[in-house]
Amino acid sequence: MIQPSMPADFLPFAHRLAECSGVILKRFGHGVRGFESKSDSSPVTAIDREVEAALRAAIAAEYPDHGILGEEFEPSNLDNEWVWVLDPIDGTKQFIAGIPLYGTLIALARNGFPVLGIIDHPATGERWSAAEGTPALCNGRAVTTRARRSLPGSLMFTTSPEPFDDDERRAVSALRSEAAWCVYGAGCYGYARLASGQLDIGVEAGHDPFDYCALAPIIRAAGGVISDWEGRPLGLTSGQRFVASATPELHEEVLATLARELVSRPESVLR
Repeated sequence: MIQPSMPADFLPFAHRLAECSGVILKRFGHGVRGFESKSDSSPVTAIDREVEAALRAAIAAEYPDHGILGEEFEPSNLDNEWVWVLDPIDGTKQFIAGIPLYGTLIALARNGFPVLGIIDHPATGERWSAAEGTPALCNGRAVTTRARRSLPGSLMFTTSPEPFDDDERRAVSALRSEAAWCVYGAGCYGYARLASGQLDIGVEAGHDPFDYCALAPIIRAAGGVISDWEGRPLGLTSGQRFVASATPELHEEVLATLARELVSRPESVLR
């Protein structure tokens, strides 16, 4: 069997993974009653684990040497050239509450950096995808970010203010003071909408690689920029903060605002 060598070669398989996840999630509709709290107090359901186990089994069957980094189980083979990054239900709180803003995130990293991403929203029937060298697509149609190039009047979102510490909250408030308005609670759906041109800025803290690796290839392919708060590319060893913008010009202004409010202190000092 000839192994794929380019990120786009893995897209058909990544879509099959998304189909597998969607079939499982649709069995349960919206909302579940049973969940557990993990060590960080975040909730997890049996369905999270079922989805990730199914995705891991499919990857192991197709590409047994590939690495896997997922939210619910121990990582494996992270030193491999190719590593799949999985968030079985991004937005577990919304899923439990019956709010259809949850999805499955699937990424493929090459040498530590994401080169393929899928954002699958089975509740809405939408799926965003991209790989290095391909356009960003939603249900097969090309999407692009908005042309917003300056912070004043921009449309902003963040999943929740809870993860921000005092310094980070002040920095995000500075962005909010110049934006037209801010949406809360959208999760990965907000980043899909940024790629599709409905929003301009997304900013987060307290997240992990499986929360953002799938977003990066899609936003980049749609014309946007995504990085950590210091402007570095996102990868498997990035920290817990990231920010996305519709254009490079807007991203530079967003990063400058964050740096000014944080007095240029790096994330390692803040956390």
